Amino acid sequence: MLTVTTVNVNGLRAAAKKGFVEWLAGTDADVVCLQEVRAEEHQLPEEVRAPEGWHTVHAPAAAKGRAGVSLYTRRAPERVRIGFGSAEFDGSGRYVEADLPGVTVASLYLPSGEVGTERQDEKIRFMDAFLPHLKELKERAAADGREVVVCGDWNIAHQQADLKNWKANQKAAGFLPEERAWLSRVLDEAEYADVVRALHPDQAGPYSWWSYRGRAFDNDSGWRIDYQMATPGLAGRAVKAWVERAATHAERWSDHAPVTVVYEQ
Repeated sequence: MLTVTTVNVNGLRAAAKKGFVEWLAGTDADVVCLQEVRAEEHQLPEEVRAPEGWHTVHAPAAAKGRAGVSLYTRRAPERVRIGFGSAEFDGSGRYVEADLPGVTVASLYLPSGEVGTERQDEKIRFMDAFLPHLKELKERAAADGREVVVCGDWNIAHQQADLKNWKANQKAAGFLPEERAWLSRVLDEAEYADVVRALHPDQAGPYSWWSYRGRAFDNDSGWRIDYQMATPGLAGRAVKAWVERAATHAERWSDHAPVTVVYEQ
């Protein structure tokens, strides 16, 4: 089995003080993909920078205190790549990938955007640059006899079932028609599979992010924006997927929850 978990930690130093360290010590995952680390490697405490039993790759953003992605793997990667060949985004702490036996695993933090601002323009530019990479990655991996899974915070809810209050968010970043259409292209044109949705086709959610505002978590008024997008061969071997939702609001160490998938190898 190969167990892969992805989670936006909303600041790894803060998460480490609130339960991430204990969670990492207890997880059965073989690979953990982190987003929004928001720290350079030397700023991280030892127990998260290089925990015993893990090989770690940290890709911080050039802009201090922003973004940042990491990969934790039980086995030493055969190859690591930071960025995807984009002059604009390779230093932004938004993408890292590693080759493991038979599979390439990537951690992605897609820009969140904000309607009517430069942040939304940045998100569109990122999506335009990233889709060709996804296609090339799949083709390159196939030539090497490898599968691919791109995990992370994609910051887009694809369908109405992927967020609780979809009617109120039709003009909000993360659920805009053009964003949702782009995610459809990832599935249809680039031929990746949304693994969690494939295993849970008929349910709302399972949500992976809840605002800290109000009682969103208690009411399960969330969004499903954290995905594992896999090539068909790997997706077809997924046997179980779930969101590791905290038992109570007080036990959360991020506004996101870990999304875990078990794949047969």
